[in-house]
Amino acid sequence: MNRIRVTAGVLALSALVLGAAACSGDEKDDASGTPAPSTAAPVSGKPFGPGCSAVPASGKGSFAGMSADPVATAASNNPALSTLVAAVKKAGLVDTLNSAENITVFAPTNDAFGKIPKATLDKVLADKKTLTSILTYHVVGRRIAPGGLASGDFTTLQGKPLTTSGSGGSYEVGGDANVVCGDVQTANATVYIIDSVLMPPK
Repeated sequence: MNRIRVTAGVLALSALVLGAAACSGDEKDDASGTPAPSTAAPVSGKPFGPGCSAVPASGKGSFAGMSADPVATAASNNPALSTLVAAVKKAGLVDTLNSAENITVFAPTNDAFGKIPKATLDKVLADKKTLTSILTYHVVGRRIAPGGLASGDFTTLQGKPLTTSGSGGSYEVGGDANVVCGDVQTANATVYIIDSVLMPPK
């Protein structure tokens, strides 16, 4: 009889632990507003980098708000990424990015696009083929945790390789861009906001 009671107690405890784990995916970290790690989004950690201070503290453009939307929609709610969103729309990539599963996006800020001479940028925005090539070079077909950027060599959706390097929350992408706000989670992607636009190698 004692053995039966002990076994029943163990089973009840296991059910409570598993139930708590299942619920944790829906919980929010009250201190930061970022979603708690879950099995649906296996990448752990919190957003980092000096550029994170530009992300709204609340609303759809906040870290918590972005985590609930697919990546193109999430980016459209972040004022620092409005030029990128406009480019994605011009290239017709909104549905492609929103429907992709478990991707990583290196998202240039408005200031990053501002480094490109206006005449050159206008020309690129008017050329859908070139624009699509540049934008898909910013996307990798799997989620990448920050540690994976330390010495990374990835194949982008554009087809060309992209390397990353760094440590301790300071990472360089493609030899030209720096991560200013990393490990931002959306419903289907991990986003690293960067300070330069990446150009595919020829």
